[in-house]
Amino acid sequence: MGSSEGQEATAAAARDAAPVAERSLVLVAGSGRSGTSLFTGILQRLGYHVPKPEVTADVTNPRGFAESQWVIDFHTRLLRRANVQVSDARPGAWALAANVALEDDVRQELRSWLDEQFRQADHLVIKDPRLSWFLPLWRRCGEDAGVAPRFATVLRHPAAVIDSKQRSYGKWQGDVDRTAGWLNQVLFTERATRGGPRAFVRYQDLLDDWTQPVARVGDLLGLAVVRDAPAPAIVQVHEFVDRSLSRSRTTWDDFEIPAGLRDQADEVWTLISRLA
Repeated sequence: MGSSEGQEATAAAARDAAPVAERSLVLVAGSGRSGTSLFTGILQRLGYHVPKPEVTADVTNPRGFAESQWVIDFHTRLLRRANVQVSDARPGAWALAANVALEDDVRQELRSWLDEQFRQADHLVIKDPRLSWFLPLWRRCGEDAGVAPRFATVLRHPAAVIDSKQRSYGKWQGDVDRTAGWLNQVLFTERATRGGPRAFVRYQDLLDDWTQPVARVGDLLGLAVVRDAPAPAIVQVHEFVDRSLSRSRTTWDDFEIPAGLRDQADEVWTLISRLA
């Protein structure tokens, strides 16, 4: 059996074994290269469903992205309509994205897609670096479908994020832009997830011992799928988590970033880490 087939079989077994009556929707937010793929991949192996078709693994993420291609295409189209980039550093970019998300056709499209996905699985996990721009939209559409979303934000030191983006995405965007983009995205994600069930988890904690932070997230968000995951699923997660894939620096050495911006990023990192 191939790895993808094995994941599907384990996920199916987890869904069958979990005595869960209600549906759930977990939205995994966070900057790209923050460890969101790792966290979502863990939930997927514990029994959560990533809507198909799923983005295939590549050299930048050999263990897979745990992303739905439809979600990426949907968000990409909306960002283009809003004239906003994935790592946009402009505070005003949030208003531009919000205006697009308020359009009736956008809300109807997402609501219809969610209805279709819930006919295929009771427990969905959605992850995309673009998701943070549209968290209010997903909250509204989830509630329209009768499912209050739970939010999980994965945190990684900004220097490590920038270093990883350099190696994975190239230098088409500078260190300053990427640092400011991280700052903007983290602040808005924190704000957009207030008032709902949410949890924050550090990437490094997942690598050190994934069982503890994932169990904490499961308790905070009331994720019965995580709590009742069968032993084969847990074994598969142990095989999935690979500490050797973390190769990025966690200091600002060799980055040409203004001191003021670096200090802001460090302060936000310290504050946001307390939520984890």
